[in-house]
Amino acid sequence: MSAARGLWITIEGGDGSGKTTQAALLEDWLRAQGREPLRTREPGGSEVGVLIRDIVLHHRGDIAPRAEALLYAADRAHHVATVVRPALDRGDVVIQDRYLDSSVAYQGAGRVLDADQVRDLSLWAAEGALPDLTVLLDLDPAAARRRLDSADKPFDRLEAEQEEFHQRVRDAFLGLAAAEPERFLVIDAARDPHAIAAEVRAKVTALLG
Repeated sequence: MSAARGLWITIEGGDGSGKTTQAALLEDWLRAQGREPLRTREPGGSEVGVLIRDIVLHHRGDIAPRAEALLYAADRAHHVATVVRPALDRGDVVIQDRYLDSSVAYQGAGRVLDADQVRDLSLWAAEGALPDLTVLLDLDPAAARRRLDSADKPFDRLEAEQEEFHQRVRDAFLGLAAAEPERFLVIDAARDPHAIAAEVRAKVTALLG
């Protein structure tokens, strides 16, 4: 989606890459510039999404890979229609933690489904909507696991997957970025968080004009 008035920024990366930190830093900076950004996430950026998030991340039993992909797509359809599009129509800057690239990486590569089918499903659910900028925080899975271990909290269903799963996810993200360099900003997530934030701000400043 190329927003006529608003700006849509998604932040992607593996678990432990620092997406939440960067989303918060970007939100704080935009507010300091006098803007009122909308910060949201998938899954869980709407009331319906909160329920879906609990299923896909915290359900104790197995979820079939295709069912998992469909649940994420259902969340995405509702989230874009009820949260993202209205915000962009108002002229807001939307900062979003995860979007369809996560589905392609996690369900397509991680769960070894057909990545093109997963992407097409998400595009259908979101009526073809694509962000103006996708920040990919790239981090080696072993380093990411060390970060998650130090956080001292229970892993969700995806965080608990083996390193091979997370390596497939990382490779898929990098492949997506290479295929769409005009949309992606790839950043080494092992760097200092404030240095990363400065690079993101520079890109957003250019897009805001």
